[in-house]
Amino acid sequence: MSQVMSRENLQKWAPVLVLIALILFFSIANPNFMSVRNFARIAMAATPALMISIGITFIIIMGSIDLSMEGAVAVCAVVFATLFLSLGGALDSWAWVALPATLVVGACFGLVNGLVHVKLKIPSFMASLSMGFVGIGLSLLMTGGDRIRVEDPLFRSLLTERVLNFPLMVYFAGLALLVAWFIQSRTRIGRNFYAVGGGEELAHASGLNVNRVRVLGFMIAGAFYALGALFAVARIGIAETATGYNLMFISITSVVVGGTALWGGTGGVWNSLVGVLIVNVIANGMIVIGLPRYVQDGVLGVLVILAVYLSTDRKSLAFVK
Repeated sequence: MSQVMSRENLQKWAPVLVLIALILFFSIANPNFMSVRNFARIAMAATPALMISIGITFIIIMGSIDLSMEGAVAVCAVVFATLFLSLGGALDSWAWVALPATLVVGACFGLVNGLVHVKLKIPSFMASLSMGFVGIGLSLLMTGGDRIRVEDPLFRSLLTERVLNFPLMVYFAGLALLVAWFIQSRTRIGRNFYAVGGGEELAHASGLNVNRVRVLGFMIAGAFYALGALFAVARIGIAETATGYNLMFISITSVVVGGTALWGGTGGVWNSLVGVLIVNVIANGMIVIGLPRYVQDGVLGVLVILAVYLSTDRKSLAFVK
């Protein structure tokens, strides 16, 4: 019993211990790493990825997977920039309408994603991957391959204005994280996500409308993808087809490394926060100590394999899918 408990505790706290160990390692390797300015840089880089990771967390908790985030982010970013500029290009005008409109677009994208999955009975990885390509195509069609610049000082203040040396976008991301936690742990739909991920047949037997839960999960994920798109545009001041580039790898890596099981039923948004910080600390730390980008990608790949290996009870699995 004590061995079981120790294994459970190790699995629960391992991501946090890894994060602490990484911070200590990079701080010893280069004292400049341990500075408020550098931590602010890490937090700023992590903000869009955190929103995407929160969205995919809800999907993975249900035992599904979503590979559409790059397309969803591209569409949301381009729609936001286009609408924002057409309504005046300044938050103190009617352009503010572009903010909630973008969240609606993200939720609608997730709705279509979920319906393709459950109504056409297409596996979630294939349905979402296809929708991701659709999103990329739509954003390319809307922009013609061009970049759309968003230069409104009030909107860009999410990046430029700082409180305690951290950009405003970090605090807004923290509020979004709290909202996600509330959905996960204090609402019926959040509990239903865990029920579906813990055992779909049992959820069906208890009278739960599993298809409806899955569609709602994809809708919520889409709204958080839209938030990620808004933060990404605020960070770089540009909306384009490539706005969501590499976010699929980063977000899924963050969720897995943070301790959310790929087969569903366990984990949550706080795990994803730790995972996002681990990924961004590695990326930042390796730059600080002068290692090339391809080494960063290799380390992250190895970290994912280790995280899945350590969190998987292979005795309970008949085979690896």
